[in-house]
Amino acid sequence: MVSRDHGGNLDEARAHYGGEAWIDLSTGINRSPYPVPDFPAEAWTCLPGVKAQRDLVAAAAAAYGVPAECVLPLAGAQAAIQLYPRLRPAGDARVIAPTYNEHAASLVAHGWTLQNADGIRALAGADLAVVVNPNNPDGRSWTPESLEGVAKRVGLLVVDESFADPHPELSAVPVLSERMLILRSFGKFFGLAGARLGFVLGDPSVIDPLRQLAGPWSVSGPALDLGTRALSDRAWHRATAGRLATDAERLDAIAARAGWPLVGGTALFRTYATPDAERAQDHLARRAIWSRRFPYSKTWLRLGLPHGGEWARVETAITEWRPV
Repeated sequence: MVSRDHGGNLDEARAHYGGEAWIDLSTGINRSPYPVPDFPAEAWTCLPGVKAQRDLVAAAAAAYGVPAECVLPLAGAQAAIQLYPRLRPAGDARVIAPTYNEHAASLVAHGWTLQNADGIRALAGADLAVVVNPNNPDGRSWTPESLEGVAKRVGLLVVDESFADPHPELSAVPVLSERMLILRSFGKFFGLAGARLGFVLGDPSVIDPLRQLAGPWSVSGPALDLGTRALSDRAWHRATAGRLATDAERLDAIAARAGWPLVGGTALFRTYATPDAERAQDHLARRAIWSRRFPYSKTWLRLGLPHGGEWARVETAITEWRPV
């Protein structure tokens, strides 16, 4: 059994600490989301139509730089994680760890024998291998060329690019092959995790079996409409990526003044080495700021990026930190 702990558990923080007006930095979800439009009535009242599905696929194909036949929309990258272990008979699976724990949990649940790997060289020979690029929570990353090399030495390479939107240079799309699947999240970068939208990119020989597993109507009508609009808005994408990069540097500077060195991160979250992660999380929580710590580390604390008026509260809270 694999532990399945997550950020975003703000209900637990509220129940334990009380209070209102929490700032939830426990996830890597953009806190300045894409503006939600008014949806046409049929998005709610009708089954998702073929045209709406094709429009979303076309928008995703253009945004990610792949042919339309290489795109499968799903209800979040999580839906893809639940499905891809069923593509092959269960065998030897290897996952670069530590990382997002749902990959390991899903593989084990589907009968795969799991090994944690400390780098991409340790993946060679696996029937199925998983790389989260950039990695959550330590921000490690690998070049497309190195991933291409790994794909040639495993049965199937799954590259989870859920945090890659602000880091397009890391995407494995230019080296996509029939032995590789790429997962993309919509909700994190666009700040709309509740839409439950994500994509699998891959060769049609792999995408088509996944499409059969997913069945019809794998994405809701409102998510089809929203995703098509947001993925087509390149100006918003560029402006947001630039802002997030600046905000990541700002948060690093605040943490450094508190004596929390950077472990690593992306432009959507930062992970710091604190003297005591449990104490640091408690310190922030008493100021109604929720963070993420990890069962395998007594020091790592991950923070999403604040936005707007949240910055003053977060900076004050971190600055007030005092080690024992």
